[in-house]
Amino acid sequence: LCALAPQSHFVFKPRPMSELASEPEPAKATPEPEEAAGAAAEPGPDNAASAEPAAAGEAAPEEESTAEFTPVVQLNDVEVTSGEEGEEVVFGMRGKLYRFGETLLDKGTGKKTWSERGVGEFKVLRDSDSQRQRFLMRQEKTLKLILNSAADPRIMLIPSKSNDKCWVWSCFDFSEGELVEEVLQFKCPSVEDAAKFKAAFEQSLADMTKLLEGADGAENPEADEAAAALENLTTTEEGASGGSEEGK
Repeated sequence: LCALAPQSHFVFKPRPMSELASEPEPAKATPEPEEAAGAAAEPGPDNAASAEPAAAGEAAPEEESTAEFTPVVQLNDVEVTSGEEGEEVVFGMRGKLYRFGETLLDKGTGKKTWSERGVGEFKVLRDSDSQRQRFLMRQEKTLKLILNSAADPRIMLIPSKSNDKCWVWSCFDFSEGELVEEVLQFKCPSVEDAAKFKAAFEQSLADMTKLLEGADGAENPEADEAAAALENLTTTEEGASGGSEEGK
């Protein structure tokens, strides 16, 4: 019988971590330049996807839109008239207008108080053809008509008892489309302006008085000659009657 060889024993000894950390990392294999260029030139799926947007961006520049859209509603230019065409402003002053009458809450009770109508410019307008004058006032922001009255010579302008800057008068107002007799009060910015308002108001009434009496016309020699010629004219019947009387 063969003698059995003695069995060898192997003992595993672990290496410390300091030795493992100090060992250098194995060098990585770098590809050759020709191989790297070939790999970049090969049309892989990623390269093709990235090349397509670049090529598309270069070949398709931005284009201007030439589309035309027709509006659903056509808006035409409309000529707006204020009703003051053909009139000149003789006098104007900014102030506040009041009305003496019943309010909506006191309608039918007979209780009358002063209520504000609005702030705006009080105007004395004169028609360029007929030379007639009127008083007109609109609200500043809304341009709503709050006074439209003829300069009637019968109007009496009286001062307010409670404020030296206010004047009161009664007139027929047509601002709301109906001729209504109103008692109005206009408040001027100052006492000096109140004096100017009174002078312009009364001057307008004096001009209308002359106009209605026929004494406002300026001197016109041609018109005077025509009037004198008309006075000297006689009709055929008057001339014939005059000749027959002289013959008798």
